[in-house]
Amino acid sequence: MSYKIVVDSCCDLTPEKKKDPHFQIVSLTLEVGGVSYIDDETFDQAVYLKAVAASKECAHTACPSPESYKRAYEGPEEMVFVVTLSQHLSGSYNSALVGKSLFEEENPASTKRIHVFSSDSACCGESLVAFKIQELCEAGCTFEDIVAGTQDFLYNMKTYFVLEDMEPLRKNGRLTGLAALVVSALNIRPIMAGDHGVIVRVGQKRGIARALKAMVDHALSDDPKTEDKILAVTHVNCRERAEWVISLITAKAKFREVYLVDAAGVATTYAGDGGIVLTF
Repeated sequence: MSYKIVVDSCCDLTPEKKKDPHFQIVSLTLEVGGVSYIDDETFDQAVYLKAVAASKECAHTACPSPESYKRAYEGPEEMVFVVTLSQHLSGSYNSALVGKSLFEEENPASTKRIHVFSSDSACCGESLVAFKIQELCEAGCTFEDIVAGTQDFLYNMKTYFVLEDMEPLRKNGRLTGLAALVVSALNIRPIMAGDHGVIVRVGQKRGIARALKAMVDHALSDDPKTEDKILAVTHVNCRERAEWVISLITAKAKFREVYLVDAAGVATTYAGDGGIVLTF
């Protein structure tokens, strides 16, 4: 059966994957310093990072409208699968569901089947979910088996991240001013993870290098069986650091594929300059 995979723009696809006609991206909007940016092919990370650094207020993101999702569902495809930011982090998932309802109301005779997944993750985590859907579609699985297989994949996927810059967390109220000051003064870097879509703190180390090493160790202790998995890493303007993290983890574990990508606008907003996200 023909298929389409719709993702929101927090899903960090490589340029090659963006050219794949099976994928369609629905953009979020970013705002900082009174200026709006569309998180699409026009997004300039360097310009945006400068604007974020210069602003005393936090950058904000706005999820795609239900109408935007509804339009993305149109077309000849028999099956449409949607992957969004974790429903615990963004309204994108709910917007996609409303878009599905709008499409079905306006097309009551349509036999198109649509399923919306909350990725329980973000950026490269969304990418892995989308890749799993495509793998199942290309294998000729039924709609029901694709949904079940993807849900199983989602349940077992692991996401971790370490940030270089604590300002995005402070500006967004995730750290109090005092906590942010202490973290900055002591050079402490929290090690964070996704627990079924909810961000949790799993440790901390002094210095970014130690924190990244600890993140790798924690990830592998959680799930040492990696041979059949894809390792995905999103970085924000720090490719060499990301490649170093990949070298650390691949020295200890084998993966069937490694996927490295620079962050699009949403992950740039919340992970900040120098941030690293790791998923498998």
